Amino acid sequence: MSSSSPFLRASLRPTVAATLLALHALAATAQTAAPAEAAGTLGTVTVEASADASAEGLTRPYAGGQVARGGRVGILGTQDMMSTPFSSTNYTNELIQDQQAKSVADVLLNDPSVRQARGFGNFQELYVVRGFPVYSDDVAYNGLYGMLPRQYIASEFFERVEVFRGANTFLNGAAPGGSGIGGAINLLPKRASNEPITRVGFGVLTGGQGYVNLDLARRFGPDDSLGIRVNAVRREGGTGVHKESQQLSAFAVGLDWRNRNVRLSADFGYQDYDLKDGRPSLTPSSALPILRAPDASTNFAQPWTYSKEKDKFATFRGEVDITDNITAWAAGGVRRSAEDNVLANPTLADAFGNTSGTRFSNTRKDRIGTAEIGVRGNFVTGPVKHTVVASAATYSNDRDNAYTISRDRIRNNIYAPYASPFPVANGFTGNTLEDPRLTDKIETSSVAVADTMAFMDDRLLVTLGVRRQTIKQTSFAYDTIKETSAYDKSKTTPVAGIVFKVTPTTSVYANYIEGLVKGNVAPGTVNSRPVTNAGEVFAPYQAKQKEVGVKYDGGTIGASAAFFTTDQPTYQYEGQTYGLYGKQRNQGLEFSVFGQPAKGLRLLGGLTLIDAKQKDTQGGATDGRTAIGVAKQQANLGAEWDVPGVRNLSLNARLLYTSKQYANAANTQQIPGWTRFDIGARYLVDLGNGRALTLRARIDNLFNKSYWASVGGTQGSNYLVLGAPRTFAVSGTIDF
Repeated sequence: MSSSSPFLRASLRPTVAATLLALHALAATAQTAAPAEAAGTLGTVTVEASADASAEGLTRPYAGGQVARGGRVGILGTQDMMSTPFSSTNYTNELIQDQQAKSVADVLLNDPSVRQARGFGNFQELYVVRGFPVYSDDVAYNGLYGMLPRQYIASEFFERVEVFRGANTFLNGAAPGGSGIGGAINLLPKRASNEPITRVGFGVLTGGQGYVNLDLARRFGPDDSLGIRVNAVRREGGTGVHKESQQLSAFAVGLDWRNRNVRLSADFGYQDYDLKDGRPSLTPSSALPILRAPDASTNFAQPWTYSKEKDKFATFRGEVDITDNITAWAAGGVRRSAEDNVLANPTLADAFGNTSGTRFSNTRKDRIGTAEIGVRGNFVTGPVKHTVVASAATYSNDRDNAYTISRDRIRNNIYAPYASPFPVANGFTGNTLEDPRLTDKIETSSVAVADTMAFMDDRLLVTLGVRRQTIKQTSFAYDTIKETSAYDKSKTTPVAGIVFKVTPTTSVYANYIEGLVKGNVAPGTVNSRPVTNAGEVFAPYQAKQKEVGVKYDGGTIGASAAFFTTDQPTYQYEGQTYGLYGKQRNQGLEFSVFGQPAKGLRLLGGLTLIDAKQKDTQGGATDGRTAIGVAKQQANLGAEWDVPGVRNLSLNARLLYTSKQYANAANTQQIPGWTRFDIGARYLVDLGNGRALTLRARIDNLFNKSYWASVGGTQGSNYLVLGAPRTFAVSGTIDF
C-alpha cells in the first residue's frame, strides 16, 4: 500500500490479522480432520455451506434451478426476492454449467435488462444495465469491489452471478471504477458443499479451442466444519473469429469454517489471460452512415496486436454472533494485476470499408486494497420489528500506466482485411512501457446506517438509510509523476424503500435511491488523436432513481414488473475536448419471468423497454434525442425441455432481440436491430458407483447472423463491436 493511504492501512490491519488467525484455525482443524463419507448418489448437491460467511448461506434455487429465490442486497444482507424493495436476478451454477458459460458476459446473455459492450480501446468486458454501463472493474466479489480480473473473469471463479438493477450507492458504496448508475453485479465464490465433489471437465469450441478444468471439494472436521474448494482451468486455441486465439490459466481456492457462532471464509485466485489478434472495435466516420456489418467471422485485427493480463487476489470475510440478536462482520481483500497491450483500433475512412488507425501500446499495474466492517441487530418496539445495520468501508487503488502511440497511419479494410507493417513508436509517449509509473490514485471511504421496519406481521416492510461517501482521486503527469489534478469530495446518498405483501404470492414495492460515482478522467486519445484536456479529473456526480414494481411468486413460476426513471450527467467530446455536457434520463419498464411452469419445462426471459433521452445539452442541440448506444427494446426468451421418453436428455433454446441503437448524439447514425438464436442439448449418463458423465452441446448464433452488437459503452464514445459468429461448443463433465 502507498504510504499516502493511512486510512486504508489502518482499516486493513485488523482484517489482515483476522485473516491470518482464521487460516491458522483452518489449518489446525484440517490436521485432525477425518475424511467425510463419500457420496453414493447422482442426486443434485445441496449447497448448505455459506458462500459469503453469513448465517443465511445461499438462498435456495427457484423452481427449475436456473435462478435463486434471492441474494445479497448490499449491506442489508441476503434477502428473499419477495421481501426486498429492489429488482434483481440471481443466476445459479446449474445455469452456468448447462450453458457452458466461460465468463460473466456469457451468463448475462440471459438477462433482458443487460447487454454486453466493450471497454474503450481494449477488450475489457462491459455490461450495460438499464442503459448505463457497469465496468468489469466494478464487478464485486462476495460484496467487495476491485478484487477480480479487470478485462475478463473466468466462470470457474464464481458459484452465482447476482444482477442488481438500479442505482445502489447506499447498498454497496460508490463503485470505484466510475460506473454502476444503472445496476450492480456481484459474484459469489464457490464453497465446499455437504457432499464431496470430484469433477473433471473438458471441451472443444469452434476455432479449435480446447479446455480442461478440475473442481474438487471436501469437508473435514467435527460436523464437517471446515470446507475446501479448488478450481482450476486451462483453455487454449482459436475462436470462431478468423485467426483470433485465446490462452487462459486460472486457479482458485475457497476455504470456509464455521461453528455455532462464527463463520469464516477466504478466497485466493490467480488468472493469466492472453488474447492474440483480438478483433478490435471500429469507430465510425462522422461523415458517413453506419456501414453494413462484415461477415461475423471476419477479423480486421492486425497480426501483431495482443492483450495480456495477469491477476492475483485474496479475500476474507468473517461473521460472529455477538448475541442472539446482534451479528458483526468484517471483510477485506487485495489484488495485484499487470496488463500489457498492443492495439490498433481502426476508424472508418470511406464507404468502401477502408480504415485508418494508429498503433497504441500500453502497460498498466494495479495495486488494490479494500476493507469493510459492520454490525446488524434485531429488536422490537411495540408492534414494530427493527433490523438495524451499520457499516464502514474503504478502498484504495494505485494505478501505474505507460503508453506510446505511433505517428504512422495503419491501413486496413473491414470487408477484405490485410496486414500492415508494425509501426515504430514515433508519436506520443507517456512514461516507459517496461516500467509504468503512478498516474492515478483512487481512495474511497464511507459509513452507512439503515433500519428496516416490519409492520402488520411482516406484510409491510419499510427501509430507510443513508451513506456518507468520500471519494478522493488524484492524477499524476506522465514522465514527471507530478500531481496534475485532484479532488477530495464527500456526498450523502439516501435510500427509502417500501414493500407491501398484498397476498402470500404478490408483493408491490417502491424505492428512491441515489447513485454516486467518481468523476471520469479525460482519456489520452479519441479517434487516434490526443485529447486537449487529457488527464483532467472531474468531480463526483450523483444520479437519482425512482422505481415502483410488483413481484409474483406462484411456487413454480415467478414474475416481476418494474417502472424506473434515472438521471445522470453526461460525458461527451466537443471536438477533441472531453467534459460534462448535459445529462441523460433513462425511463423504462422491465418484465421478467422464470421458473418451471410444467414438469420438464423451464423458462427464463423477459422484456426491457427504455426511453433514454438527452437533456440540457449545449445550446439544446440534441435535447430530446436518444442517448448513444441505448436500445429502446430488449427481449430474451429461454426455454429448456426434458424430452419425454428419452431419459436424461434435455434440449434448450434462447432468443435474444435488441432494437436499433444510435451511434451519435444527433441520431443521424444508427445500427439496425438484431435477433439471435442459440440452441443446446444436455445428456446425463449414469456410469455406476456414484459416477456420472454429463455431455453438453451448444450452438450460439445458430443462423450465423452478421450484425453490429453494440455501440460504445462508455459515455461519449460510439465505437462498434461486431457480433460473434456461429459458435459450436461440445463439453463433458465427469463426477467421480
